[in-house]
Amino acid sequence: MSQGPLAQLRERRPELSADADLPFPRVLGPIFWAVMSAGLIALILLNLTLGAFDVEIPRIIGVLFGQLGIDLGIDYSSREEAVVWVIRVPRMLMAMLVGAGLGISGAALQGLFRNPLADPGLIGVSSGASFAVALAIVVGITSWGLWVQPIAAFLGGLVLTFLIYGFARRSGRAQMATMLLVGIAVNALLGAAISFILSFSDDAELRDIVFWLLGSLAGSLWDFVYYAGPLILIALIVLIRQAGPLNLLTLGDAEARHLGVRVQRTQLLIVSAAALATGAGVAVAGVVGFIGLIAPHMVRLAVGPDHRRLMPASALAGAILVLGADLGARTIAAPAEMPLGVLTAIIGTPVFLFLIDRSRRSLASGF
Repeated sequence: MSQGPLAQLRERRPELSADADLPFPRVLGPIFWAVMSAGLIALILLNLTLGAFDVEIPRIIGVLFGQLGIDLGIDYSSREEAVVWVIRVPRMLMAMLVGAGLGISGAALQGLFRNPLADPGLIGVSSGASFAVALAIVVGITSWGLWVQPIAAFLGGLVLTFLIYGFARRSGRAQMATMLLVGIAVNALLGAAISFILSFSDDAELRDIVFWLLGSLAGSLWDFVYYAGPLILIALIVLIRQAGPLNLLTLGDAEARHLGVRVQRTQLLIVSAAALATGAGVAVAGVVGFIGLIAPHMVRLAVGPDHRRLMPASALAGAILVLGADLGARTIAAPAEMPLGVLTAIIGTPVFLFLIDRSRRSLASGF
């Protein structure tokens, strides 16, 4: 009797088996998820509590329940209500959504390209979004409303990603290695184009463009949560549903096709969902680098290479990283605020160099 695709996968890649040994004992699996969840909850409370204006946790709870129409008898001022509900809650939600989208996109693209150094920025989303926003600011259409800049960023990232994907297709098939190289080249080209735009921008335009390129969640509004949140959640669902086929793709395109995977359709779905999550996140938070690179590596040793566990864990790790970085951005230099992208770069660059060094020394080509 012939084996099913999952059984064949486990035979060829035993590390993807549910019973495979991990660097940490299996008993630590529930502990890992509990610790990560506790860390997320702690960061949520810290983000709602700390800032230029501190609010006590009981008052935060009173505000949150008050918005649901439940009076707990906890006194809080209108200023505390405005700070918590209007400013910090949407900012906290956007930090979680942006981090989760970048984290899971990084895990998916690393598996798709079979390259542990792959990052959502390499497929052109960040550079396309950055160029679109810089162009929109210089042309002057951002004066039409707050929605112009996020939409320009989202469309710019998405359009460029599909252009790169289309360029990488040959004979009806997308060459992932070609797409990665084209993405690197296009990122360099658009970086030069943005520098050219900056060279003739006036002071106001220059400040707007640089502020956006450095990344920040300072302008997060409930409208951004309503617009970007559903897009990121859709991308998360699509990527998690592709975890099984992505496991098979790690064997190679030919082997995956033999095991019943519709390779081109799966590749297109993963690239599209990663572009959707990253583009929506970049549209509301600016350029936040290295999260998609770091998050999967944070959790891979604990949950293993099986994308059915790795991708949800990467989303959780990404949310934790962005929440922590945003908390640091708001508090390290308070009452001033550091750019979010600067902090993630400070954290991410040493990790990136470490990964390059480890890959260079490793004799194996996998993870």
